[in-house]
Amino acid sequence: MLAIQNARLVLENEVLENAVLLIEHDKIVAIGADVPTDAEIIDAKGAYVGPGFVDIHVHGGGGYTTVENPLQMAEFFLKHGTTTILLTPDYCLNFEEFLSAIRKGKAAMEHSKSIAGFYMEGPYMNPKYGAAAEFNPWRHPLDEKEYTALVDEAGGHAKVWAVAPEREGLTPFLHYAKKVNPNVLFAVGHSEAIPDEIRALPYHPDLQTHCTNATGRVNERGGCRGTGPDEYCYLDDEMYAELISDSHAIHVKPEIQKLILKVKGIDRVILITDGTGDEHPSPPEYAHVDDLNFDWKGALSGSRLTMNKACRNVMKHTGCSIVDAFRMASRNPARVLGMDSDIGTIEVGKKANLVFVDESFNIQRVMLEGKMV
Repeated sequence: MLAIQNARLVLENEVLENAVLLIEHDKIVAIGADVPTDAEIIDAKGAYVGPGFVDIHVHGGGGYTTVENPLQMAEFFLKHGTTTILLTPDYCLNFEEFLSAIRKGKAAMEHSKSIAGFYMEGPYMNPKYGAAAEFNPWRHPLDEKEYTALVDEAGGHAKVWAVAPEREGLTPFLHYAKKVNPNVLFAVGHSEAIPDEIRALPYHPDLQTHCTNATGRVNERGGCRGTGPDEYCYLDDEMYAELISDSHAIHVKPEIQKLILKVKGIDRVILITDGTGDEHPSPPEYAHVDDLNFDWKGALSGSRLTMNKACRNVMKHTGCSIVDAFRMASRNPARVLGMDSDIGTIEVGKKANLVFVDESFNIQRVMLEGKMV
């Protein structure tokens, strides 16, 4: 039995001051109970203790990538509080590289308690959008042999497939992905689809991939502003909006972050890092920003964020509370994945995946299934 004392416990709707949390094996067994005499005491020393972060969209970080070293990448993010992570292969991989990334990821899952599956960002998105778009090899029509091989290799480990609804021939792929994994989610990503194209999908989209990033809209005649994936997501009460919140709000301006939170509501926004392994130099105008990545030509290419920093940033840019930040970084992603009976909030019976932070989200300790990392 472990007893965490002197904690500012971040629950789903409140912060419980000077709280006690009891853990037995890998589960939370009591909140605010008397401490058994034989319990091992962990003094939180007034730290905020919240649910471990759930990052559903990340390509790399700490010098590691999903494609080359997924296990080391997951361990890097675990040290920064991400106790559940989805590996995200790069959308510009060719067919064989995609298969290799999936195989390496599945091998890493056998040795990691934090890797929960894949977020398949592509390959069937709009190749006009995203960093290094000119190198995207997926401009050809959908090939049944290719997509069945990819879907079969990923199997039930593919939690999300991000697609552009405007791609021709997409429907057979979606049906096959659902056949192989009935619980798979679909995200609208790297797209300029008009609302009618999104509504025409055979399955309701669950997510929008990094809202307002790598999206476009086809403007109407007469100078009227068109509508695209962002506007569709704003108006669809069931869709979740992924949000990248970097320190200088380069991905999403503060006003847009506030708009997303206001329109979607805290319960339908998911913080992601979109961490990448790019190591190209920053353009001079962004030399002072340390949590962004760029491609070879200086275009924005994901981030160097960890989730604790994303939480700090979204609080700064929007004025949301620490409870709200944990909802967006832990509860909401666990909920959309259907994993919220085990993770995402601090409740009796759930896994003891915890992160200890100060008021600025600096990491003090991380617990994974009842054991300190």
